[in-house]
Amino acid sequence: MITVNAMGDNCPIPVIKTKKAMQALTGAETIEVLVDNEIAVQNVSKMAASAGGQLSSEKLGEGEYKITIRMEGAPVSEGRAEESCMPDARDNTVVVVASDRMGEGNDELGKVLIKGFIFAVTQLDTLPKAMLFYNGGATLTTEGSDSLEDLKSLEAQGVEILTCGTCLDYYGLKDKLAVGSVTNMYSIVETMANAEKILRP
Repeated sequence: MITVNAMGDNCPIPVIKTKKAMQALTGAETIEVLVDNEIAVQNVSKMAASAGGQLSSEKLGEGEYKITIRMEGAPVSEGRAEESCMPDARDNTVVVVASDRMGEGNDELGKVLIKGFIFAVTQLDTLPKAMLFYNGGATLTTEGSDSLEDLKSLEAQGVEILTCGTCLDYYGLKDKLAVGSVTNMYSIVETMANAEKILRP
């Protein structure tokens, strides 16, 4: 494990430090990058993905984020990494998830589809401002969910992950929330009302 400490560094320093660590690899290795803001998470993640890295990211605390990059070796291409400071890759889109499955029909297929849907959100060029989870969708943000890694990655990049508290209580999951924060119906309605666009799986 190689650790790149970019806490307190302004863009594009976190990207440059990570790129140098990647270029110095002599074999398969995992690089852990520590940064203190969401934009750095977005920029480092974009560069690492373009270099062939398998990555995940999560918010460790206020002003503390970790990006984990798994590389099979140094990047093959010597193409220039994106070292410029990219703007915030979020817009005022809200994703609303009301079930732990997607579509109607086979339940197992529906669960596979919702997992794929959430992963697809992580791959958008422009991320949503927030994701709202209620009713059966509330189970996706709790311990044991197959989508936790993707949701933690989105949270680390500044996407608000909000889960209905009434729904968590109903399903007995209030103490099992594993990503994001608890919200209420007023905030859910307000977030949806102020959104420029709403996506529903």
